[in-house]
Amino acid sequence: MKIKTISRSSADYVRERVTDIQKVQRNFDPLLHPQEKAREYTRALRAAKLERMFAKPFICALDGHVDGIYSIAKNPLKLDHVLSGSGDGELRLWSLSNQKTLARAENAHDGMVAGITYVPSTQNKFISVGADKFVKVWDFSLYSDFNTGKNVFSAMEPVTHYTGKEAFNGIDHHRNRDLFATCSSVVSIWDVNRSEPISNLVWGADTIRTVKLNQSEVNVLASSGTDRNIILYDLRTSSPISKLVMSMSSNAISWNPTEPFVFAAASEDHNCYTFDMRKMDHATNVMKDHVSAVMDVDYSPTGLELVTASYDRTIRLFDAKRGHSRDVYHTKRMQRVFVAKYTMDNKFVVSGSDDGNLRVWRSEASQRVGAKSSRQVASLNYMSTVKDKFTHMPEVRRVLKQRNLPKDISKAKRTKTAMLEARKTKEENKRKHSKPGSVPHVSERVKPVVGVTFK
Repeated sequence: MKIKTISRSSADYVRERVTDIQKVQRNFDPLLHPQEKAREYTRALRAAKLERMFAKPFICALDGHVDGIYSIAKNPLKLDHVLSGSGDGELRLWSLSNQKTLARAENAHDGMVAGITYVPSTQNKFISVGADKFVKVWDFSLYSDFNTGKNVFSAMEPVTHYTGKEAFNGIDHHRNRDLFATCSSVVSIWDVNRSEPISNLVWGADTIRTVKLNQSEVNVLASSGTDRNIILYDLRTSSPISKLVMSMSSNAISWNPTEPFVFAAASEDHNCYTFDMRKMDHATNVMKDHVSAVMDVDYSPTGLELVTASYDRTIRLFDAKRGHSRDVYHTKRMQRVFVAKYTMDNKFVVSGSDDGNLRVWRSEASQRVGAKSSRQVASLNYMSTVKDKFTHMPEVRRVLKQRNLPKDISKAKRTKTAMLEARKTKEENKRKHSKPGSVPHVSERVKPVVGVTFK
């Protein structure tokens, strides 16, 4: 005869310590919980209110530069270290955890530091370019003792330097080779062992603002210039692949670290666009909400989010698949933001503005750093789950979307919304009073693209 028995582990019921809480058995039959949705909705609304109540994204402002910060580089091997370059030619190495300067080069360049990039194979070596036509290689470990915190500022000199023919606007390093790319009127590929560029890539004759090497498809790089072009190049053939002409010029480019074919472009038309390099006749996503030119864009290490820095004195965080920002950061004293980067652990955002301050923000405004108990983690996970479950409800959505913006930005946003609505109304009126098909509907993802040319 077969007998079915119920077997339970004694570990579920016996306390290991006196302070342990005994496990409570629950029956999840929905018939026994008729008010479950009502209770969960109340909890979701409470969780949304608590999130906004504890939302304090600003951590600190690192003061030290006497001019605006126009370039930032994050160390791929040390989470704590961030480099910044200012308009007066000064370079600083910061410790984010200690909130202080570890090393400094006062007169690194004669003029603005246009770009900085780390050498990925090292921890303390990096390369900078400036408006003085110099490319300089630095090694802070030769002059600073990070263990004792003692720095020798007066002896700070570059390890080596290269001379260009024009002022440089940007720089980026190859992931696993001793190559780096600079941009001026051409894109130059440099070998660290040679004093001259090994190749010059050009398609057009205008100023190139930024250059970015793909860190996954390592032989592909992208550049954008003042002639409204975004050009893709192949290092293996030293030739261009394709050219994307947009309605307005782009100020920055960032490659998605998890989707190698996708890149984001920060545009002068207040929007940020993402493109797939295999099909660039339309944008894969349009990210709005800024009321002035977007100066910089950077993907998070997970590739799921972006941070944008704008001329309207705000920083916005976007979900990579959505068109509107999930959060906006600003302070009273922060001026035009020219650069913003995610840290390598995806928990913080570092921004530089022309008021000379390097600011550190939380990527999740209400998230707290530090050890959490298992009960606290379980509670936070439950609150997040019910919040996502009821995020479509009007009250929950209203609380989660509520943001207080400065008066001038709110006014500019209302003006921009009215202008866009008037433009849509005018287009609809034209469509109503014209022949069918003469005024076609144009997607927002197609509007910024003027044309695509293949070499």
